Amino acid sequence: MNKAQLVEAIADKLGGRQQAADAVDAVLDAMVRAVVAGDRVSVTGFGSFEKVDRPARYARNPQTGERVRVKKTSVPRFRAGQGFKDLVAGTKKLPKGGEVSVKKAPKGSLSGGASATVKKAVAKKATTAKKAAAKTAVAKKTTAKKVVAKKVVAKTAAAKKTTATAKKTTATAKKAATTAKKTTATAKKTAPAAKKATAKTTAPAKKTTARKTTAKKTTARKK
Repeated sequence: MNKAQLVEAIADKLGGRQQAADAVDAVLDAMVRAVVAGDRVSVTGFGSFEKVDRPARYARNPQTGERVRVKKTSVPRFRAGQGFKDLVAGTKKLPKGGEVSVKKAPKGSLSGGASATVKKAVAKKATTAKKAAAKTAVAKKTTAKKVVAKKVVAKTAAAKKTTATAKKTTATAKKAATTAKKTTATAKKTAPAAKKATAKTTAPAKKTTARKTTAKKTTARKK
């Protein structure tokens, strides 16, 4: 019996082929997930599924007979329950009606541990997705803040440079104005002194000329 035949066998009892296929898929998926997570799936009267670790070992290639090393691995193992064994051995007869009576599985078996494992896996995935989304959002906000901060710093630095340049220009202008004032004051002070010097130089020259003229007149009279 393969999976399709199993679905067909229970389709009438579950209300249709689609419902039967969904039920089989859900049961198998829950069992596989539980065993992969390391849980032991036990169905009373049927058997148990568990994960077994195999250490590294040497084996022989059945085709060549060559000795090869096999790495450490994990494999699933199924152990039939006593009820299942008795039915197969024929020491117990199957109940009439084509149904095998299976008692309720204990805690930690297929009905408990597997579903709990599936729920935990789904919860972990959801939590991981939320954390990733939160980290991405925080990273985007941080990047935006850094860009804004850099722009503000750049603008502030440019404003400071402009202000400093304006201050230097103003100081240079003030110095030029002060120098011009000093030059004007010096020129004003120098002008009276130059006039006095010119007056002093001109006065002796005039006196000397007058003396020479008087001497000439006197000489002319004597003759």
